[in-house]
Amino acid sequence: MTVRNLDRIFKAYDVRGVVPDELDAELAHQIGAAFAEWTSLPTILIGRDCRLSSPELATAISDGARAFGADVIDLGLASTDLVYFASGSLDMPAVMITASHNPKEYNGIKFCLPGARPVGEESGLREVRGLVERDETAAGGSVGRLEHRDLLDAYVQHVLSFVDVAALRPMTVAVDTANGMGGLVVPAVMARLPVTLHHLYAELDGTFPNHPADPIDPENQRDLKAVVRDHQADVGLAFDGDADRVFLVDERAEDVSGSLLTALVARAMLREEPGAKIVHNLICSRIVPETIRAEGGIPVRTRVGHSFIKQVMAETGAIFGGEHSGHYYFRRNYRADSGLIAAVVALGELSAAKAPLSEVLAPFRKYFDSGEINSRVDDQQGRIDRIASVLEDGAQDRLDGLTVGYTEWWCNVRASNTEPLLRLNVEANTQELLDEKTKMVLDLIRS
Repeated sequence: MTVRNLDRIFKAYDVRGVVPDELDAELAHQIGAAFAEWTSLPTILIGRDCRLSSPELATAISDGARAFGADVIDLGLASTDLVYFASGSLDMPAVMITASHNPKEYNGIKFCLPGARPVGEESGLREVRGLVERDETAAGGSVGRLEHRDLLDAYVQHVLSFVDVAALRPMTVAVDTANGMGGLVVPAVMARLPVTLHHLYAELDGTFPNHPADPIDPENQRDLKAVVRDHQADVGLAFDGDADRVFLVDERAEDVSGSLLTALVARAMLREEPGAKIVHNLICSRIVPETIRAEGGIPVRTRVGHSFIKQVMAETGAIFGGEHSGHYYFRRNYRADSGLIAAVVALGELSAAKAPLSEVLAPFRKYFDSGEINSRVDDQQGRIDRIASVLEDGAQDRLDGLTVGYTEWWCNVRASNTEPLLRLNVEANTQELLDEKTKMVLDLIRS
C-alpha cells in the first residue's frame, strides 16, 4: 500500500481528506477491510453523497469489506441521516462516504455501529486506523455478497412520523440544498406536506457550482434569503452537503441560530414527553436550558461533538439533543442527528402557532452572541489558563475547554482537536456588552 500520512485524514469523528492526494481508492479499500474486521459483523451498509469521487470510493470500501468476507448492502446515493436511519432500523453497521460541507476536492468516510451508534476516535476509529497502518487485515474465507437496496420511502415515512401531517396548515417554504444530498431527501418529504416549495439548487452536483454547501457561512444563505423575500415564504431552510445539518431563516429573511431552533424543537418534544431530559452542548445560548426548564424538562449540558451528545443521550435517556452548529438528535431517530426531522418539527410548531416565525421565536431572542471566533495560537492551554486567571471572579468549569459565567454574560474558550486554534464563543444580555467582552477575551487570546 502507498505510504500516507494518516494523521491528516483520521479525525476525531471521521476520515476526511483531499482526493486523490490524501484519500484514494487504494486506501478506501484498506479502510473498508479494516472496518469489516473491526466490527466482526456479517453485513455492512454503505451510502454515498454526490461528490465526483464518491462512487469510486464507495466501490473501493465495498470491495475491501467484501474481500474480508462481509456482505454489503449498497444504499446508493443517500443523505447522512438516511444512512443513520438505515443503520438504526436494520440494526447494522454503516459507512457514509461524504465530506459534508468541505470543498469539492475533499471526500471522507463516516462510520457507525448497529443502531446508528457513533464510531469516533475513542469508540473504534483508532482501532480501525491501527489495522490500516499495520496493513495486516486478513482476507476472509470467501468474498461477501453485494445487494442494492433503496430505503428512501421508508426514511420519508420515518421523518414524517415526527409531525401530525393532517394538522399542518398550508405554508410556503424556500429551500436551498446547495446541489448536495438534500436534493434527494427534501423534495421526497415536502411532497407529502401541504407546502408550496421553492427549491434552490436541487440538482445533485458534486462540483457545487452555485455556492459551497456550507450554510453556516452567511454568504451561502444569500440566495435563499432572496427567495424568501421574493416569494414571501413562511420559512427558509438551508442544508449542508450531506443534509444532516439545517439552518433556518424566518419570513423576514433573518437568521435563526442553532440555539433558537434547539429551544423551539425542545419545546415541541417536551409536549410529547413532559418532564423529559434534553441535551444541549455548552456553547448553546442560555435560552436553551431556560426554555427546557420553563417547559418542565430537565436540561443536560455536555461537551461539543456528536459522539458526546449521543453518549449522554444514551446514559440519561434524553428525548432530544441540540447543538448550536445545526445538528439535532432525536431518541426516536436512534439518537442520531437529522436536519430534516428538525425542519419538519419546526414546520409543525410554525403551523400550530398560526403566526409568523419571527413572532414564534421572539420570546427566545433574549441574548446576543458572537458566533464562533477562531484564533491561531501555539500555546493553547497556556492561553486558556491565562484567561481563567484574569476572569477568576466568574463561575468557571472545564467540561470542554474553559467556560466562565457571569450574571450578564458568559464565554467559552476551547482548543481545536485538529488545528492550533482556540475557538471563542461569547453571549451577553446586550449588544454593547457583547462587543466589550468579546474584544476583551480576544485580546487575552491574541496578545
